[in-house]
Amino acid sequence: MTKYYLGVDGGGTNCRVRLTDLEFKTLAEARNGRSNLQLEDGNPAYESIMAGTREAFEKAGLDYSETAQTAACFGMAGGRLPSAREAFEKRDWPFAKVRVYDDIDIARAGAHEGEDGAVIIVGTGSAGLALVEGNRYQVGGWGFHIGDQMSGAILGRELVRYAVEATDGLVEGSPLTQKVIETLGPTLDAVMDWSFDKRQPADYGALMPTLMDYFEKGDPVAEKMIDIELGHIDRYVAYFKACGAKKLAVVGGFGKALMPLLEIRYGDYVSLPRAEPLHGAVILARQNFGN
Repeated sequence: MTKYYLGVDGGGTNCRVRLTDLEFKTLAEARNGRSNLQLEDGNPAYESIMAGTREAFEKAGLDYSETAQTAACFGMAGGRLPSAREAFEKRDWPFAKVRVYDDIDIARAGAHEGEDGAVIIVGTGSAGLALVEGNRYQVGGWGFHIGDQMSGAILGRELVRYAVEATDGLVEGSPLTQKVIETLGPTLDAVMDWSFDKRQPADYGALMPTLMDYFEKGDPVAEKMIDIELGHIDRYVAYFKACGAKKLAVVGGFGKALMPLLEIRYGDYVSLPRAEPLHGAVILARQNFGN
């Protein structure tokens, strides 16, 4: 018989573990290392979850053998591919039952506290998912190179490209484009060197606070960039409405910054999440396995 739920929010840089009772009362939490399923065949993720589990049970004052009475649900970065999730689920776990999801599943479950609805992640990366009457609709989440259209990383890259063109005199510049070149350069030669220096999506996403700052000042290039971003979000909103989703939550740091604009554009169809992804993992543990 299930006595406890264990939820995992496995991210690319850290792994959060929460142990609760059957009423969702948190007994203990732990944080451990990176846990992307695409890294080293999922081995770091496995080690992080196991270490986090031991720590959580110790903090809760429970014997580790109680894992055999625990239903676990993991939401994992790098879990977009079903094969990756299935392989990870089959590992040697101490739990009574285990279910592995993509990280967006637990974000969606937390955002709507287990009810139907859609979610878009608008952060360094981006993706979307809806659950409507048992039907799952997932779009995006294919990564920086071939997807992530709504992301701060993609928009940041577009902003850098535009700033370079403006400095070359090909398009109209603005204080924002000057700021970008000064920040990354201060010359175009230096910006090119910066771009070749093993740049990661987060390096481009880091420009979003600057973009939003200049947008609030009425900078014309910032307004152009935000129009591009809203166009990408429009497609996701239209898709999820066509799927029958009655509400859409927006998660991610960039998404939160855009919420005033999104509320004007989409009204009460959009909202911030009701609960965090880690709570969504615990909800899914109960929905899958009950008690």
